[in-house]
Amino acid sequence: MSSLAQTQSALAAASLPKATAEPTWVKWTLVTVALTFLTLFLVLPLSVVLYGAFELGVKVWWDAITEPDALAAIRLTLFVLVIVVPLNAIFGIAIAWAIAKFEFKGKTLLISIIDMPFAISPVVVGLIFVILFGSQGWLGPWLSAHDIKIVFAVPGIIIVILFGTLPFVARELIPLMQQQGKEEEEASLTLGASGWKTFWYVTLPNIKWGLIYGVVLCNARAMGEFGAVAIVSGRIRGETNTMPLHIEVLYNEYMFTAAFAVSSLLTGLALVTIVIKSWVEYKDERRHKTA
Repeated sequence: MSSLAQTQSALAAASLPKATAEPTWVKWTLVTVALTFLTLFLVLPLSVVLYGAFELGVKVWWDAITEPDALAAIRLTLFVLVIVVPLNAIFGIAIAWAIAKFEFKGKTLLISIIDMPFAISPVVVGLIFVILFGSQGWLGPWLSAHDIKIVFAVPGIIIVILFGTLPFVARELIPLMQQQGKEEEEASLTLGASGWKTFWYVTLPNIKWGLIYGVVLCNARAMGEFGAVAIVSGRIRGETNTMPLHIEVLYNEYMFTAAFAVSSLLTGLALVTIVIKSWVEYKDERRHKTA
C-alpha cells in the first residue's frame, strides 16, 4: 500500500505544472519589463552622467575634479568616511553582540531605537542637530563659551552622517548572530579562552561576511548623504561642502560639465561599492553552499 501510494503521489506531482513553467511569452515579457526599467532608471542616467562629464574631453574633466573646491569636497567626503565607517562597525558589532548573546529588559525598545534613522527624514535629522548644537540651540551658549563649533563645521557633518548610517552594520549582524547562537562562544570560554580571544577567533570569523556587507552599505549611504548634511554644514564652499553638496552648487551655477565631472567620480565610487557588495554576496553564497 505504501509503495502504491508513493507511485500515485509521484504521478500526481508529475501531472501538475511546475511553478516556474510559465508560457514563453510571459517569461520574455517579464524580462523585457525588467530590462526596460533598468535601462530607463539605471543605465540611461549613468550614461547621461558619463557623457556630460567627458563631453568636452578628459582634460576638462580632470580640471573640474582637481580645482581647489572640488578637491576640498573630495577630501572632506573621504575624511568623513574614514571616521564614520569604523565607528559604525565598532558600534554595530557591540550592539549586535549585546542583543544576540544576552537577555535583558528593554531589548525590543533598543532594537526599535536602532531603526530610528530609517524612519526619520534626513532633513529632520539635520534640524534636530541644529536645535541641539546651533548658536541659538539648547547647547549653543555652552559650546560658544568653550569655543566649540559643531554646526556649520566638520563635526556636525560627521555627527549627522554617523546618525544616518548607524543601523546598517548592526542590522546586518543582529539576525546573523542570533541565528548562529552562542554555543561556540560558551564552548570557547569553557575551554579557558579569554573574552577577547573568543571574539577574535570564534565570533569574528563567523560574522566577517555580514560585517563586510554592512560596512559596504554604510559606506555607500555615507558617501551620498545630502539632506542632513545640507542643513548642518552651512554649505561653505571649500570648507564644509561634501561631494553631493558641491555637485549641487556647481549645477545651480550652471557649471554643468563640472557638476557632471564630480558626479562621475561619485558614481565611480558607488560602482566600486556595488562590485564589493556583489563579491561579498557571492562569497557568502559559496560559504552557505559548502557548509
